[in-house]
Amino acid sequence: MVLPVLPCPEARIANFMIPYGRQSINQADIDAVEVVLRSDFLTQGPAVPRFEAALAAQAGASRAVAVNSATSALHLAYLALGLGDGDTLWTSPITFVATANAARLCGAEVDFVDIDPTTGNMCVEALAAKLERAEMAGTRPKIVVPVHFAGQPCDMVAIAELSERYGFHVVEDAAHAIGAGDETARTGACAHSDITVYSFHPVKIITTGEGGAALTNNEKLAANMERLRSHGITRNLDEFETPSDGGWSYQQIELGLNYRMTDMAAALGLSQLSRLDQNVARRAELADRYDELLSGLPVTPLSRTGKGISAWHLYVVLLDDESAPRKDVYDRMRTAGIGVQVHYIPVHHQPYYARQHNTYNTLPGAERYYSRALSIPLYPDLSEEDQDTVVRELGQAVLR
Repeated sequence: MVLPVLPCPEARIANFMIPYGRQSINQADIDAVEVVLRSDFLTQGPAVPRFEAALAAQAGASRAVAVNSATSALHLAYLALGLGDGDTLWTSPITFVATANAARLCGAEVDFVDIDPTTGNMCVEALAAKLERAEMAGTRPKIVVPVHFAGQPCDMVAIAELSERYGFHVVEDAAHAIGAGDETARTGACAHSDITVYSFHPVKIITTGEGGAALTNNEKLAANMERLRSHGITRNLDEFETPSDGGWSYQQIELGLNYRMTDMAAALGLSQLSRLDQNVARRAELADRYDELLSGLPVTPLSRTGKGISAWHLYVVLLDDESAPRKDVYDRMRTAGIGVQVHYIPVHHQPYYARQHNTYNTLPGAERYYSRALSIPLYPDLSEEDQDTVVRELGQAVLR
């Protein structure tokens, strides 16, 4: 029996003349992976530690723990902070479902903090008001996860001040934001959080194929995440609970997972990391050019917070009220070969979360944003000619 070959999401993206995002691979990347393929170690070799050291150095963090996906990194971060049954995690409703799902995998409840619909980021005022109500009700969260949406940093200084006042941990979901930063630190430095998580999916700022990392300045958290990513096993004699049987000994001291990154992926990531600032700068150039080209259309680009440097993972426009309905615009653009997308369907709209609690009426910012948002193509290799085509087609599509 021959099974049908189903197209993967990346294959569907590739079918568009101009996709919304794509990886940028050069010969140096290919050569770096080939070196590993010809070496003795395809996994658990020297490439992963080198990549981790480089990740920590570029961000200004003490430690980085590389894993096989950003979802895995989130899961490890939550586990290392002790999230479990009876706990609650708060995050943005405008994110990929993994931010919330990783908390559910820990057995915790998930709740959502409304966003500023003009930026897509968690609204600090909404967070403060929700925390005040939770304090009175005795239902404070254990962890709050701000999402640096589209690559633009959240107001981490204000969020950190609230964490000190109310006593919760902070994990930054920086899946969109490696290479970003604010006036106080680079995203990933964990200057205002316990842990920061990166994603290296092909459409992100740099890629390892699939992959992620968790950065921290806390040695204990780093050690916990390292152990958890490899079955909860340690070879550190200081952590053994019974005497060693010999040089071959290892002990599983907790229930862990297999979230390891391969050396092939790490080699690709290390090569890509050398072009991080170049990629971010190119994305910023294209974003500035979009701002100019779109100025006469009935669309409003997502606001820039002014808090620092965006990594520009996405370029999102909000359709004005006089624009054609969003579904019509989406369909027209895709018919024209332009791979626009919507980031994201609010997590609380998903049936799994909607069955648990109805928060539609308590998140007006997220609802307003979702009704109008459309991501248009942005990636380092996007040509200005293709960008002109995107704007021309969008101009035609938004007309009623």
